[in-house]
Amino acid sequence: MMNVMLAPSLESAPPVSVFQPRHDAASSEIVERGIMVQSSFNTVCAIEYLKSHNVKPQVIERVLLHPDQRRTSSH
Repeated sequence: MMNVMLAPSLESAPPVSVFQPRHDAASSEIVERGIMVQSSFNTVCAIEYLKSHNVKPQVIERVLLHPDQRRTSSH
């Protein structure tokens, strides 16, 4: 009989970090301002602000619609 190696289960795999470290302080400031725009005005204004600063759509969605997935603020 042949021994067959099975792929390790996902349960035993180490957790994958969803967040990537910040490398760009200017982009971080823009995102923080976008969050402030959302709380001061509304989500549409915040989306437009972030889009006008070339923030990726995935980042806009995460920071504005999923606050539990935001990185901790540096301030």
